[in-house]
Amino acid sequence: MKFTVSWLRDHLDSTAALSEITDALTDLGLEVEGVTDPAAKLTPFTVARIEHAEQHPDADRLRVCRVMTDEGEKQIVCGAPNARAGITVVLAKPGDYVPGIDTTLGIGKIRGVESHGMMASERELELSEEHEGIIELPSGEVGQKFVDWLAQNAPEKIDPVIEIKVTPNRPDALGIRGIARDLAARGLGTLRPEKTSAIEGTFDSPIKVIIDPAVATQNPVFAGRVIRGVTNGPSPEWLQRRLKAIGLRPISTLVDITNLFTFDLNRPLHVFDADKVAGDLHVRPARAGESILALDDKTYALPEGMIIIADDSGPESIAGIMGGAASGVSADTVNVFLESAYWDPITIAANGRRLKINSDARYRFERGVDPAFTIPGLDLATQMILDLCGGTASHAVTAGALPDTARAYRLDPARTQRLVGMDIPEADQRRTLEALGFRMDGDMAQVPSWRPDVQGEADLVEEIARIASLTRLKGVPLPRPAPGVPAPVLTAQQQREGAARRMAAALGYNECVSYSFIDGAAAALFGGGSEAVRLENPISSEMTHLRPDLLPGLLAAAARNQARGFMDLALFELGPVFAGGEPGEQAVHLTGLLVGAAAPRDPYNSQRPVDVYDAKADVEAILSTIGAPARTQIDRRLDGWWHPGRAGNMGLGKTRLASFGEVHPRVVKAMGIKGPAVAFTIHIANVPLPKTKTPTRPPLASSDLQAVERDFAFVVDPQVEALAIVNAAQGADKALIESVRVFDQFTGLADGRKSVAITARLQPRDKTLTEAEIEAVAAKIVEKVAKATGGALRS
Repeated sequence: MKFTVSWLRDHLDSTAALSEITDALTDLGLEVEGVTDPAAKLTPFTVARIEHAEQHPDADRLRVCRVMTDEGEKQIVCGAPNARAGITVVLAKPGDYVPGIDTTLGIGKIRGVESHGMMASERELELSEEHEGIIELPSGEVGQKFVDWLAQNAPEKIDPVIEIKVTPNRPDALGIRGIARDLAARGLGTLRPEKTSAIEGTFDSPIKVIIDPAVATQNPVFAGRVIRGVTNGPSPEWLQRRLKAIGLRPISTLVDITNLFTFDLNRPLHVFDADKVAGDLHVRPARAGESILALDDKTYALPEGMIIIADDSGPESIAGIMGGAASGVSADTVNVFLESAYWDPITIAANGRRLKINSDARYRFERGVDPAFTIPGLDLATQMILDLCGGTASHAVTAGALPDTARAYRLDPARTQRLVGMDIPEADQRRTLEALGFRMDGDMAQVPSWRPDVQGEADLVEEIARIASLTRLKGVPLPRPAPGVPAPVLTAQQQREGAARRMAAALGYNECVSYSFIDGAAAALFGGGSEAVRLENPISSEMTHLRPDLLPGLLAAAARNQARGFMDLALFELGPVFAGGEPGEQAVHLTGLLVGAAAPRDPYNSQRPVDVYDAKADVEAILSTIGAPARTQIDRRLDGWWHPGRAGNMGLGKTRLASFGEVHPRVVKAMGIKGPAVAFTIHIANVPLPKTKTPTRPPLASSDLQAVERDFAFVVDPQVEALAIVNAAQGADKALIESVRVFDQFTGLADGRKSVAITARLQPRDKTLTEAEIEAVAAKIVEKVAKATGGALRS
C-alpha cells in the first residue's frame, strides 16, 4: 500500500514530520517498507541566475553562459534552447550527482570551452518528463536551496511516498483514510471530517440491476446509477500526479476516479459504458461455456457457477475482480453506469485464485471492504464525476440489502492489564476506541462496519494496546514462589522426551527435524497409504500424507547425505506420528537410524557394518534412561518395514515399548540407501510411569559379599532363540541370580543342533554361598532351560 504525505494530510490535519509519521505507522502495526523522498536527492542543487549568454564559437546549438551563483560568477556551456540572460535557473555544481542522467558532474571542456557545472531540466532532476529546456523559475534568490524553493512554491513536486505492509486482518488500512484514522488515534493530528454528498438524481436509471437468488449471499447489495453527458478526457494534473506517485498509470478521468476511490477510501468501483450495455445488469452464476475478454486484454473461460455481472448479451464483468473490455469506457464514452457493490470476501478470493487474476479490487474485496460505505461511496464518486466530467446523474438503483455487521463487546478496563501488562486509565481506553470509530454505549463498544477483524473482547484490548504503543511495556520480574520447592513446569511426558533426546545425542546420534508430511509412495511403504492420513489440500506433491512413522524422514535425510559422500550416519528424531487426522490418532515416537559402518577404518580392522545388536543396545540404553523396566519381553509381531528375521519388539505384555532391527531390504532400496541400515523406534508414551511420584531415589541395593559366576553350555534345536535360554535361566532363582548373558554360540554340531553358552552371575545378600547352594541353583538353571527349550547340557 503506497500513498503520499500530502494525500495523507487530506484526511489528517497534522504538522508531524515525515520521520514521526513513519515511526508511528510501524509502531501501530502498519510496517513501513520503504520511503521515497524526492527532496533528499535535490538537496545539492541551488538557485542561480544567467547574467549573460552568447553563441558558442564552435557549435551552433550551444551557448556560453555567465551564471551568478552563491560562489560568484561561473562559466557554463548549455545546449538548452531557452538558455538566455536574465532567467532564474537550477544549478548543479561540479561534484553534484544528477539523478536523471545518473552522473556526478565535474569540470570539463565542451568543444574547447571550459564549463563549471550545468543548468538542469525537470527530467534531469526526475521532477517530470519535461526536457525541452532548462528549468525557468518565476522567483528565487541566488544561492537559495532549490528544495527550499520547491517547498514554498511547488510542494507537490517533492511529496514523499510511503509504502506500508498491511496485514490481512486490517482491510481498513487499505484506504488512506483508515491509515489517517490510526495516526489520529495515536495523537499525530486530527482526523478531518468525512466528506459526504447526497446525489438525488434527475431521472430514472434506464439500466436496472437484478441479483439472482442463487448468488444473493455472495452479493448482498449492488448499487449504481447512470450518468449522462460526461466528457472522458485526461484527468486533472493533481489526480494524475497522485496516481503516478503510487505507481499507477493515468488512463482517463473516469477510470482514474475509480482508482482514486480504491486507494483513498478503500472503495473499489467500476464504470460501464452505458451505451454498450444491452438491457439490464444481472448478477448471476456463469453458465457453461461462457468467457469474457477482460480489461487486461486477456480472455478468461468462466467456470460454471462463478458469480459474474452480465447483460442480455452475456458476461460484462468478473464480479468484484475485473471488468470486461466490451463495456469498458473510452475517450468516446458519453453515458456511463457507475457500480458500487459489496461482495463476499471468500467468494472473491476463491474466484480470483481460480482465474489467477490479481487486481486492486480483488485484493480489497477478498479482505473485506466496508459494506456500509457502498451507497455513500457511490454518491461521492458520482459527485466527483459530475465535477470533473460534467453530465447529469440518475436516481440510484439498488438491489439486495446491506448485510448486518452490528455487534458489540464489553470493555473491561482491567482486562488490558491482565492480557497485555499495561496500566492504561479507563478514560484513555474509551477515548482510544472512540478515536478508532467505535461507539461506546455504556460498557459496550459498538464495532464500526469497516473493522471485520474485531470479533471479541480481546480484540478491544489489542486495539487499545496497539494505539498506546507496546513499546511502553516494561519488564517486570515474575513473582517469587512461596517458600519451598516449586512445582515442576514440565509434565512427566515432556521430561521423558527431553531425557530421551539427550540420551540419544549422548550415544552419538545427530538430531533431525523433518516435515510431518511425506509423499504417498513413502507413506505406503510404512503402512500409511490410506485415506486417513491423506491431505485434502497438500502444499506440494511431495507432502501429500501425514507421516505414519519417523523412519521415512530419517531415511530420506540419510539418502541425501550419502549422495554427498557421507556414508556412515547416526540420525535420530523425536516427533509426532499419525494414524489419522482425528484426536487420539497421534503419538510421539523417538526413532534412531544407523547406516553404514559402526566405526571408521583403522589399522586394527575395527570397522564392521552396523547390525541389529547396535540398535538393540541403544534402545535398551534409552529405555533405561526414561525409566522403563529392566526386564521386557521380545516378540516378532513386526511391522512390514522391518526385516522379518533380524528385528523384534520390546514390550510389557501386549504393550509395545519399542521396535528395533534391520530395515527391510525392500524399503532400503526404495528409499535409495546404500549399505546396511538398522533402526529403532521407541513409543515413549507406552513406558509406564513409576507408581510412586516422589523425587526421592530408592535405596542403593548393594552387597559386600563375593559374587559367583557359573558357565553353562546348552545344546538346543537351531530355531531356539538365545533369549529363551536367558529368560529361563534368569527365572531359576530371582533372588540370587543377578544377571545372565550369552558369551558363545557354536553351530557346527553333527546332528544339526547348536550350542549356546551362558554365564549366570549369583550375588548373595546375607551370607557367602556354600558349594552345595551353588550347585542347587545350577541344577535349577539346567532344569528350567531344559523345560523351556528342550535343551540339555553339552557333554
